[in-house]
Amino acid sequence: MNAVPAPTPRRPIRELPDELISQIAAGEVVERPASVVRELVDNALDAGATQITVRLLAGGVRLISVEDDGMGIVVDDLPIAFKRHATSKIGNLHDLESVATMGFRGEALAAINSIADCAILSRASDQSSAYLLDGRTGELKPVARSHGTTVEVKELFFSTPARRKFLKTDATELAHCIESVRRHALARPDVGFAIWHEGKLVEQWRRCSGMPPEQALDQRLADVLGADFIAQSLSVNWRSSRTDGAAGLQVWGRVGIPDAARSRADQQFCYVNGRFVRDKVLTHAARSAYEDVLHGHRQPVYALYLAMDPARVDVNVHPTKIEVRFRDSREVHQAVRHAVEDTLAKPRAAAAQDPTTPADAVGGDTAASRFYAKKVAAAPMYSAQPAINFAAELAPAGHHVSDISLLWQRSVSPPQGWAAERSAQVKGEPAQRAEDTEQNALPPSRPPSSEPETQTWPLGRALAQLQGIYILAENAQGLVIVDMHAAHERIVYERLKTQINLTAPDGTVHPLASQPLLIPATFAATPHEVATAEAHTATLHTLGLEITPFSPKTLAVRAVPTTLAQGDAVELARSVLAELAQHDASTVIQRAQNELLATMACHGAVRANRRLTLDEMNALLRQMEATERSDQCNHGRPTWRQLKLRDLDALFLRGQ
Repeated sequence: MNAVPAPTPRRPIRELPDELISQIAAGEVVERPASVVRELVDNALDAGATQITVRLLAGGVRLISVEDDGMGIVVDDLPIAFKRHATSKIGNLHDLESVATMGFRGEALAAINSIADCAILSRASDQSSAYLLDGRTGELKPVARSHGTTVEVKELFFSTPARRKFLKTDATELAHCIESVRRHALARPDVGFAIWHEGKLVEQWRRCSGMPPEQALDQRLADVLGADFIAQSLSVNWRSSRTDGAAGLQVWGRVGIPDAARSRADQQFCYVNGRFVRDKVLTHAARSAYEDVLHGHRQPVYALYLAMDPARVDVNVHPTKIEVRFRDSREVHQAVRHAVEDTLAKPRAAAAQDPTTPADAVGGDTAASRFYAKKVAAAPMYSAQPAINFAAELAPAGHHVSDISLLWQRSVSPPQGWAAERSAQVKGEPAQRAEDTEQNALPPSRPPSSEPETQTWPLGRALAQLQGIYILAENAQGLVIVDMHAAHERIVYERLKTQINLTAPDGTVHPLASQPLLIPATFAATPHEVATAEAHTATLHTLGLEITPFSPKTLAVRAVPTTLAQGDAVELARSVLAELAQHDASTVIQRAQNELLATMACHGAVRANRRLTLDEMNALLRQMEATERSDQCNHGRPTWRQLKLRDLDALFLRGQ
């Protein structure tokens, strides 16, 4: 038999002491030493520092010291620096609604001082002496220091020992402190950063001065994330405009190519007006831009920076200031997605052939490399694109041939006599090589005056087909290997996306063809899913889905898109409802449309073991060079690879 609980005694309402209030606030602001480092570096940046030095002991538990060369704190302001809600960043509601500084809440120093032994040593730029403020006693005395500020935090959580037990090892806490400074360093290439631990320099990023902003940012990204990040990423520079005349959004930075994706999301950095943030809108926008080019569950790498009107973003969401709320989240989502999509859409094949690269730098400084580069550059180029009709292969998907015209149009025919010239070159090559060997000289090439002025193709000229799967081509860099099915699948997919338009001339959206289910698929739904299904009936109809309430807690799927009729109807319904609940309907429609077109393109692309002529192979290469996102297939797999001459030379130990 359960005992009857005793009545709760009446407790009077009373005000909490200031120290306890500060300790409660510290529980939100200060989670670990890295939280203190973040707050102090924020203040240093707001003070206009150009060099920030962080010194740590025991991973920041015993000591955190942040030194800067900023404007400093005047002696009259020092006594109130540790008081709660004392700040120089804002003064009224208008300032709060348009925060342009890293800090503004005025509670970090007070919270830190309540759980640690703190001191501030500062000298303003217009003062003759520095002053030291003791956070425990409030004592203020003059000391020697150059202009700037040093904040020392000793014995973190000494007054709240229970919190100290939750800290990890010194190495783990040090790693978090380094990561905190690292995030600041990525946003401010104009500021130098140094981190010392136990008297040893563990990280240093020098100030990138005297160079253009874009170059300075690339240099800082290379210093912090490594040279490989720059080599495997693309530059983003995108700006939106507004119809109301207000300033639009600007997105810049670098996004990694799909091949550089990682298994973990540990290299994803987003900044809003210079502040590192974690925001679902930004993360989803970046991820959705990679949907068509990323393989499996790999995570993209990127460093993206947003500049917008401070009045249109609320940074006063959480005491840690790492979360934000946008006034128009849809606009921000679209801006980031379009910026990343437009960058990734450009084919990277052009980078395989840089006409400004010297011939001796193409494949290593060897005689074979120089000769090879000259021969490829001087060889006659052609582009024969035969009229290969793949539309018939797509007809079973529910469209007529006239709806998806996939005829490859013939462009420039091969130069007359090219085949005979090529045959003569091949037949005469052994004799020429023998003669060159006897004379111990470089193989001669044509005189420059007789070489035709032709454009060098990035993916080169097709040589042969390997095992009915791969196309081998040569360009000035060396050997190009192309997965013909993956490449053509992307070409067909991109053509379908541009040729098939779901919007009628009158502006209405034609629904996708759907197939009724003989037996409706029912599933237990949450109240949120039921509400979403009822609110988005028209959108679901546009997607070819019919989802109706079967009971107050059950939904029934009565029709699905024709192309997905063999799939799991319940899983499809749940995923679409989840997307509709989180994002706007247009995004869901676009994703569903792309999924259907990707399925059609996969069936319409050339299959393995289909023999192609040289003309057909070259036509495919030329289409790849002109097609967006042609570096990856619809599933995110790479469509081509480059083997440079230096790689081939290494295989055969040439020049060694």
